[in-house]
Amino acid sequence: MQAQHSLEDVLNTLQKKLSFFQNLVLVAAADGALDKQESEFLLQIGARLGLTSEQVLPIADNLSVLSFIVPADGLQRTLELQTLVQMMLQDGQIDPREYGLCLEYAHRIGYGKDILDDMVSQLAGGKPIGNPTPPTAS
Repeated sequence: MQAQHSLEDVLNTLQKKLSFFQNLVLVAAADGALDKQESEFLLQIGARLGLTSEQVLPIADNLSVLSFIVPADGLQRTLELQTLVQMMLQDGQIDPREYGLCLEYAHRIGYGKDILDDMVSQLAGGKPIGNPTPPTAS
């Protein structure tokens, strides 16, 4: 039986917590709007990790120059991708920009689109995810 690992177990240093939180903020802000559900999810995760507003404000203040920080640990990578997908699903829609960032992260940790889509489908409760990629011009 596979052992269950919590975010708190895996994110066991302040640097890991802040890097993870930065990645979440990047996905939340990708569509240019932070809706209520996304804000609440960020607050919930921040509180769960014991992060203070003083620790996370520099992330928000420097959003335009930040990029993904990919963790070295495989377990952390997978847990982080799952949480990024949860963030993308918070508003009930899959914005192409948010999906694109999740896909970029998935590729950077060695996962393909199929694995990401399967994770999205599972975390969306088995509902079909539709086509999150923007239509091409004809």
